[in-house]
Amino acid sequence: MAILIPRTDPRFDTLRQARNGRWPVNPADGVGSVALCLNSQDAAEVLQQVIGAGQRPTIRSGGHCYEDFYANNPSGMLMDTSLMDRVAVSPSDGSYRVAAGATLGKTYQELYKLHNVTLPGGTCGSVGAGGHITGGGYGAVSRLFGTAADWVTGVDILTVDGSGKVNLRTCTAKQDADLLRACRGGGGGNFGVIVDYVFDELPRAPQEVIMWEMIFPWAEMTEKKFTKILDTYGNYFATRGHDPETWGLMCFFIVNHKASGYLRLSVQFCSPDGMCRDTKVLDEFLAPFQELNPAVNSLAAQSVTRAAEHSAPHGMLRTPWAETGAAGGAYLGSTRAKYKSTCMKNNFTAHEVGVFYKHLTRMMPGVDLTRSMVEVDSYGGAMSRKEMLEETVAYQRSSVMRLQFQTYWTDAAEDEGHNNWIREFYQELYSSPEVDAAHQGTPFPGANYQGCYINYPDADMLDHAYWPQLYYGPNYEFLQQVKKKYDPNNVFHHSMSIRT
Repeated sequence: MAILIPRTDPRFDTLRQARNGRWPVNPADGVGSVALCLNSQDAAEVLQQVIGAGQRPTIRSGGHCYEDFYANNPSGMLMDTSLMDRVAVSPSDGSYRVAAGATLGKTYQELYKLHNVTLPGGTCGSVGAGGHITGGGYGAVSRLFGTAADWVTGVDILTVDGSGKVNLRTCTAKQDADLLRACRGGGGGNFGVIVDYVFDELPRAPQEVIMWEMIFPWAEMTEKKFTKILDTYGNYFATRGHDPETWGLMCFFIVNHKASGYLRLSVQFCSPDGMCRDTKVLDEFLAPFQELNPAVNSLAAQSVTRAAEHSAPHGMLRTPWAETGAAGGAYLGSTRAKYKSTCMKNNFTAHEVGVFYKHLTRMMPGVDLTRSMVEVDSYGGAMSRKEMLEETVAYQRSSVMRLQFQTYWTDAAEDEGHNNWIREFYQELYSSPEVDAAHQGTPFPGANYQGCYINYPDADMLDHAYWPQLYYGPNYEFLQQVKKKYDPNNVFHHSMSIRT
């Protein structure tokens, strides 16, 4: 039986809280109650009660949503599926099942330890599978294996029909195939309450990986050096990174604001065979960066002794796959945040690098930009497999890099300053001849960009009538048809949900 948490419960204020301290903007906009669902039956019963009471349900698995999608629900019910976290193998057909509330950290550990397989999902271990996978999640082994959504072969999902009846649907390639496809890249909170993801097979986990981290201090940075670093990084993935032998190379480049003191480049590598016997690809990638005199950060420095035992180059950590931890993570509690994203098809232009340098060195009185950055992730590889265009709705299969603009702060008095910084940065970045006149200020799909990533939602994009094309490209009309068919009363909605 679900655990109902009303406003009078001492746990309510904690359990209703969003990870992003900006939401809800006003307490009155928050949820009226929280339901902790323990299994699919609980979720179905709670959802039916909510519908019967004429309330609106919002859904939370890991709770990392960047906007107010689940937190803004005046007097409504927040259905929390975080306790539905089972990771198992079906005894009937050997398929893998991952419940919506399972965190990525738990999922990776159990899949590896019990079955020697992995899911090519994200790098933040506390993220829940529910929203992450349906948005087309990717991470450290995705250039090698594709996105998490690429491997989904079934979804158990609670939908609500036109009469208000809750139905548990098992979507496969033979049953409700259109809904299955929509759940593979369509984003969370659109069609129903996802209970389980099913994977007929998953890739075998690498036996070992090499991790390398280096930092570039801002104190030693010039605009010329900054340009060289970004150009070197972007050029690799726009050219050499297309070759299959490089797909085991995944990079997360944290281009921090000058106030932070440094830029950080994190690299993970393993060969397509899951081993690290031949480091030619890694050595080739690292060589031009080493010429720019990066410093080895504390993590790498602590790993030198062990790395030497494995005959790895200086600064490198060679480690079994089982010992790799989830990187990254969300700021919690009172931390406030704003995000934007871009999917890039080419290397950085001179205009883009200039805008990066301008805004990452810009100081704003009364605004602490220490935790402001752009994360530039390598993309492509197996994530560019064109055959997945028909199986999923994740259309961004020609991207070579994915950018996540981020800024974090704690004082609400700084809201305007941080929002202005990230918005002005983004606006100027995409106000150039590379963007056609009708779409200035956005990375509209075309020769250079493939829009934005739905797992990094940005409500600012609602200012543009074409915002659905930024996130869904040519698949939006299909998603609208699925929405109308399976959620005819628009029960599941938020500020950026699929419109009918």
